[in-house]
Amino acid sequence: MQVSPRAAIIGVTGFVGRGLPSLLAEKGMATTGVSRAGSGQLPGVDQWQAPDRLNLAGHHAVINLAGEPIDQRWTAQTRIRFHASRVGLTQRVVQAISDLSPAERPKVLVNASAVGFYGDRHDEILTETAQRGDGYLADLCAEWEEAALAAESLGVRVVRLRIGIVLGKEGSAFKKLLFVFKLGIGGRLGSGKQWMPWIHVADLRGAIVHAVFSESLHGPINGAAPNPERNADFNRKLAAALHRPAIFPAPGFALRLVIGEFGGALLAGQRALPKALERDGFQFHFPTLESALKDLL
Repeated sequence: MQVSPRAAIIGVTGFVGRGLPSLLAEKGMATTGVSRAGSGQLPGVDQWQAPDRLNLAGHHAVINLAGEPIDQRWTAQTRIRFHASRVGLTQRVVQAISDLSPAERPKVLVNASAVGFYGDRHDEILTETAQRGDGYLADLCAEWEEAALAAESLGVRVVRLRIGIVLGKEGSAFKKLLFVFKLGIGGRLGSGKQWMPWIHVADLRGAIVHAVFSESLHGPINGAAPNPERNADFNRKLAAALHRPAIFPAPGFALRLVIGEFGGALLAGQRALPKALERDGFQFHFPTLESALKDLL
């Protein structure tokens, strides 16, 4: 009996991860779920592992989406968790791969990163060849990606997925936006001129599956739609879709006062374009914000 190829998904119970097993199953790939929550019922997942007991032997792919949510105050304690859940866990994944014989090792590692890699770049167009930026998030993402890159020396194709703002009905970012705008108190953040690289969750999941199966895709890829929006335009279009006003701006100093350094990150902009995905033939189902909002609302 022929055995189906298998993928291990770290963070499979998360917002993005839980939609992947069924997509992989459609392409004939089985899924091992890796989660701190332990085994559970999730369509497409027939095996479970704990993150601290990784056994990746015989897996064709590893998809690592783990990471402590960044949308909270950046204290000394949360910074430790940010680092451990990104850099530390990725290092453990690569070590687990290294412990295997070459014949047992996965063929591809799709490892999450973020557009924060670029820092605050104003109107600069950012393709995957752009240099890293400055600041805490850029430093964290660079170290995160460096940890994943170590798998290349083991003969593994590594894809570093720089993810933008993910829009989906069950996503925390989109839920918070809807809550504010439905109350009629939404508006631009700071000047509103900063670029927002966003992506519909269905396209992000599709891009991950594409990365697993496309042997020509490697290196950094921007997990963002081809049409980023300035913050003021994003909020205006969201408010219009909800038939609500967008007249209550949040001054930059107030954001920093209320939520600290994360408030500063909300004022940073990245005009990130998914050139690597487009060159590799990936087709976005929701290339514009209007099409994404029409689907989600």
